[in-house]
Amino acid sequence: MATTVNDTNFSHEVLQSDQPVLVDFWAPWCGPCRAMAPVVDQLAEKFDGQAKVIKVNVDESPQAASEYGIQSIPAFLLFQNGEVKARRLGAVAPEALEELITGNSKEAAACSSDDCGCSA
Repeated sequence: MATTVNDTNFSHEVLQSDQPVLVDFWAPWCGPCRAMAPVVDQLAEKFDGQAKVIKVNVDESPQAASEYGIQSIPAFLLFQNGEVKARRLGAVAPEALEELITGNSKEAAACSSDDCGCSA
């Protein structure tokens, strides 16, 4: 199951993590967010010990959402070494989120470049 994080512990759990961290910015009133919840929990189990999967309720943690420019949800950001490396917006296929974690997506690979021009 994904770990719930708030503004108070976001830095410790996400930015200071020695593992990649997939963050799901969501809200309980958001239908697509609720639809993605089982997928997020499955990824947390699948990548246990290899990557963290974190959920941030944007209503309860507006500081983290604002700091990373979250304007629509669900929004999925992949952090590595305290930096955003890739992002996906909206309800997406489970494979797309898995690719963020494994680094097999074009966007994830491009984001490791300083001049990639992506939105991460």
